[in-house]
Amino acid sequence: MTELLLQREDGYAVLTLNRPDARNALSPQLLLDLCGVFRQLQDESDIYSVILTGAGTAFCAGLDLKAMAEDESGLGVYAIHAQHDITAAMMAFDRPIIVGVNGVAATGGFELALMGDILLASSGARFADTHCRVGLAPGWGLSQKLARIIGPSRAREAHFTGNVISAQQAEAWGLVSRVVAPEDLLDACRQVATDIASCVPETVKVYKKMVNEGLQTDLAAGLAMERSVMTDVNQRVSGDVIANRRSGVQQRGKNQ
Repeated sequence: MTELLLQREDGYAVLTLNRPDARNALSPQLLLDLCGVFRQLQDESDIYSVILTGAGTAFCAGLDLKAMAEDESGLGVYAIHAQHDITAAMMAFDRPIIVGVNGVAATGGFELALMGDILLASSGARFADTHCRVGLAPGWGLSQKLARIIGPSRAREAHFTGNVISAQQAEAWGLVSRVVAPEDLLDACRQVATDIASCVPETVKVYKKMVNEGLQTDLAAGLAMERSVMTDVNQRVSGDVIANRRSGVQQRGKNQ
């Protein structure tokens, strides 16, 4: 069985973690395939965003502990660098990544979800950081990202207890954009991808870079960076082009 499904659609791609019997736990092969597909899609100019979701009732249960137990190198079986470096592969992808969290996103699966740009969740989604329960330290950004998203106190409670964050709590805390019925999740993700594809692709790329870089610095430095990028980007666009695009935006507003 193929552990990662890739479906190309009009303007976007859908990636589905396909190990439902293992709650889509990341095997060494799945991790390698996931990295490879993101690098491949980076070179496809007609893909304007990627949807990442899971098959079955789970999004991703993290690293496959069975694979670790069966190899004498333990965690070394993953060799989480070079071709297996999912953080680098997803960070290098310069278009939006939409994560459809269809079920449990635990530990490494939680970290995988947070590598996305836009998170949508089904009402059955659950988030859990079990690093402290199993005696491992995070390495894909969970200790740094979660506090920035939901606040230090909430993040510490999640980290130190290993307790579950429900979909409804995740929405209230701003961890996900919104919660939808399980049967509507993929359609909601597709709609976001379609809306992204209707925008100016190069501007979307620039905007993603600006937001991500701004989150890594303080407000003053972020504002300075924004002004610099604005000056460089906006001077390349003529007034006529902007007027034509604005007309299209207004028409779209009338149709919604």
